Amino acid sequence: QVQLVESGGGLVQAGGSLRLSCVASGSIFSRNHMGWYRQAPGKQRELVAAITSGGSTSYADSVKGRFTISRDNAKNTVYLQMNSLKPEDTAVYYCKADSFLRTQTYWGQGTQVTVSS
Repeated sequence: QVQLVESGGGLVQAGGSLRLSCVASGSIFSRNHMGWYRQAPGKQRELVAAITSGGSTSYADSVKGRFTISRDNAKNTVYLQMNSLKPEDTAVYYCKADSFLRTQTYWGQGTQVTVSS
């Protein structure tokens, strides 16, 4: 069983920055594939960024060049650095962990990000 705890959300003005953190416990973190998703009111949850156990990254087109996902295996933590935030980035952001063979998936409780115009 993997437990994920997100932090770092909050209220920020457009153009500002936030860094989200997700601390994982209960597994060998370095073998997990990690991702950040978001869900805005009335919309489906969508992938924002992902990083594999090997460190390969991928991003949604809407955040490319503005967001950066990274991981620190020594701290069992995955980060999402969000720059040049826009009001449309407002959502609850969730951390997701997939086991190495992607047979199990775990979600965090979410952290609210609100970007004011």
